[in-house]
Amino acid sequence: MELTKTKNEIAAVLEEFFRTKGGVVEAVVSAIVKSLRSGGKILLFGNGGSAAEAQHFAAELVNKFLKERRALPAISLTTDTSAITSIGNDMSFDRIFSRQIEALGRKGDVAIALSTSGNSPNIIEGLKAAKMIGMITIALTGEGGGKLAVTPGAAPDYLLDVPSKSTPRIQEVHLVILHIIAEEIEE
Repeated sequence: MELTKTKNEIAAVLEEFFRTKGGVVEAVVSAIVKSLRSGGKILLFGNGGSAAEAQHFAAELVNKFLKERRALPAISLTTDTSAITSIGNDMSFDRIFSRQIEALGRKGDVAIALSTSGNSPNIIEGLKAAKMIGMITIALTGEGGGKLAVTPGAAPDYLLDVPSKSTPRIQEVHLVILHIIAEEIEE
């Protein structure tokens, strides 16, 4: 049955991810908590399904995940259609995230990029802008991290690359990772 195959694939990818990247997830949580405690904020960005996951995670931080607590400063750069379309039209679609990071990001803030392929030019440019500012950079990608993992000036401080080439499996594991990070931040 196809359902069993899918369930087994998800379980195998999750197990392999946490076997190889569990320590990186812990380091990411520590870096985010340190930034938030120092007055930093989190800027998130991605395309398509990754944009939806960025919005989802930002909402959990601003509102709550599991516990009542103070609101945490998190902004998804995928939600301001006026900024996105004006930057895309006047400059380039490749600059829709980097330009917003230039406006909103500060040294010590956290930039979280989501990209199943790791090859989207606008994601790479966003990471470059964040690194130029001195932000802590985190990327959630598919296996190997794609071009962003090896592009000079864009390679993230923390790479959470899911060991899969299947977009649905990568996105499913990204959501689990983000939920774990949200829960740990609340602790």
